[in-house]
Amino acid sequence: MVDLDLSPPEGLTVSLWRSLLLNVIDRVAPERLPPLQLTSKPMPVGILTGELLELPWYRTVFSNLADVISPDMLPPLQLESRPVDVGELIGDELDHGWWNSLLGNLRDRLNPERLPPLELTSRPVTAFGADASLQILDWSTLITTPKVFLPDAPKAGGQVSSFEPAAPQATPVAAPTSPELLMARLQMTRDLGRTRFRRKIWIGLAAAEAVFLLVALFKFV
Repeated sequence: MVDLDLSPPEGLTVSLWRSLLLNVIDRVAPERLPPLQLTSKPMPVGILTGELLELPWYRTVFSNLADVISPDMLPPLQLESRPVDVGELIGDELDHGWWNSLLGNLRDRLNPERLPPLELTSRPVTAFGADASLQILDWSTLITTPKVFLPDAPKAGGQVSSFEPAAPQATPVAAPTSPELLMARLQMTRDLGRTRFRRKIWIGLAAAEAVFLLVALFKFV
């Protein structure tokens, strides 16, 4: 297993002034590094995609004509691997008629293919924590006896007859109302009434303006 270091980088714990000072030092006196030495040879990849897009249209037209008239003669492709027999492809199977699928299903049902027994080369992996803790299964998976449903307990009657007089119910006492709450309620009701009145006025003005614009439009047109 590789020890993964998930801690944040050191640059996040550097203070602001220290980071600013290090950036100024790198700007004024950068570190002198040795020249880069390439040990691999560059591979010719031809013209890049960005440069190809920047070419004028007449160059691409002539290059396309040249590719059509005299294309590059490439050597034949040599396959070093052997093809694997994968059977019939899915696209070819979908192109067959429904009767081929019906006959194939009947053949597999009556005379299935005899496959060799499966040989497992790996050992089963134990569950996480099975060697340190006990895993208890559900009782429903352990009990093999049939399920027995017991009858429900009898319910008590809804009405009980009794000769004793019913206890008198207490009359709810109205809670004392504070005058401050009454004043706040009246003020809120007054504000809501004013708001509704202003809304009706603004709606009337907007409707009148719309009617005036429509009349002026049809009159001058």
